[in-house]
Amino acid sequence: MKYDIAIIGGGPAGYTAAEKAAANGMKTILFEKSALGGVCLNEGCIPTKTLLYSAKTLDNIKSAAKYGVLVEGEVSFDLSRIIGRKQKTVRKLTAGIKQKLAAHDVVIVNGSASILGEDSDKNIQIICNDETYTATKLLLCTGSETIIPPIKGLKESSFWTSKEALDNKELPQSLAIIGGGVIGIEFASFFNSLGVKVNVIEMVPEILGAMDKELSAMLRTDYAKRGISFHLDTKVVEINEKEVIVEKDGEQHAIEAQQILLSTGRQPIISNLGLETLNIELFRKGIKVNEYMQTSHPSIYACGDITGYSLLAHTAVREGEVAINHILGIEDKMSYKAIPGVVYTNPEIAGVGKTEEELIAQNVKHKILKLPMAYSGRFVAENELGNGVCKLIIDSDEKIVGCHMLGNPASELIVIAGIAIEKEYTVEEFQKIVFPHPTVGEIIHETLFA
Repeated sequence: MKYDIAIIGGGPAGYTAAEKAAANGMKTILFEKSALGGVCLNEGCIPTKTLLYSAKTLDNIKSAAKYGVLVEGEVSFDLSRIIGRKQKTVRKLTAGIKQKLAAHDVVIVNGSASILGEDSDKNIQIICNDETYTATKLLLCTGSETIIPPIKGLKESSFWTSKEALDNKELPQSLAIIGGGVIGIEFASFFNSLGVKVNVIEMVPEILGAMDKELSAMLRTDYAKRGISFHLDTKVVEINEKEVIVEKDGEQHAIEAQQILLSTGRQPIISNLGLETLNIELFRKGIKVNEYMQTSHPSIYACGDITGYSLLAHTAVREGEVAINHILGIEDKMSYKAIPGVVYTNPEIAGVGKTEEELIAQNVKHKILKLPMAYSGRFVAENELGNGVCKLIIDSDEKIVGCHMLGNPASELIVIAGIAIEKEYTVEEFQKIVFPHPTVGEIIHETLFA
């Protein structure tokens, strides 16, 4: 029951760290109260992208005539099969994670674990399922949970969170999505493609939170043409049976909806972890860490959503790697300079590094290089549904500090700019990189000369 490292939470940070630690000779134990893969694999990233791909396929078939491909008869879909494929994908990937951990002899314990304290040798004691375990190092990766705001009548209604929306096999005629962030807009895209009347209600002036505002507005305009109604600068004040009562500019009105989907953000899971036993320092709503992912206790690390800093799976993976490298004595530290953010709508929107709004607010001198995606021949050949934009942000030293893209496949291209930002390429240095032709990625190269 004595281990070199114990990890609480089997999501992207936890299973990445467990595999890396065990592969480097550490006796490793991983505690997971639900399913390996965490929220990302089971009720987040992977399931939503599986559903969105089905929706995108449906969109493509409906628009096939624009590419000279004729489809006879009415195009339809089978929601139960779409959901079934999602579940099959999750099972396959979950099994893959379990297999990789088993290959490195990681001990997996299913149950809720918490910190008991330290023993006389300063080892960390953990309790799970009434059993006590001891570890030299502890890594906390418990993830996050949906925020349930105190809206009048909400608890009495049968609302969805993303979890219920992912498993539903009957389409509502109308859907009100409370929250226009990434998760809310992705679900709006999915249900809109399947013919559901969608209303998106957002408290702030624009959708998609910290994403580039110009591109967010373009995406919103595109989806408004497809039938989604957006209610911006609008506050939800009450849920009343099949109505959402909202307020804007001091006036209230009702939005009818057969179903309500709550998408108001997520918060770190830190309760019932026993953090108080070792006085682990908190920051805002998460656990405070340094650049090595180390908490205020030198033997305890925290990675992923639990820090409350960047609630993204790919951030969590990198943080897990940094934590294990520090424990192993390998020189490494966490950088948040080039963390990509992606919205998997159709078209996709992606960004990395600084935004224009962020630099304006900080009064930082910069310039914008921008081109329509139509400057890429491959994009024109493959996209009849929209134009899109590539925007590069350059600082006073001619270094690339931000990139924001609207258009498929932005999710696959944004990492190119991310590398340039992380490595602090100047415009002149990046101009010398050869891009294959014809590719949509060439738009980045073209924009450098804009």
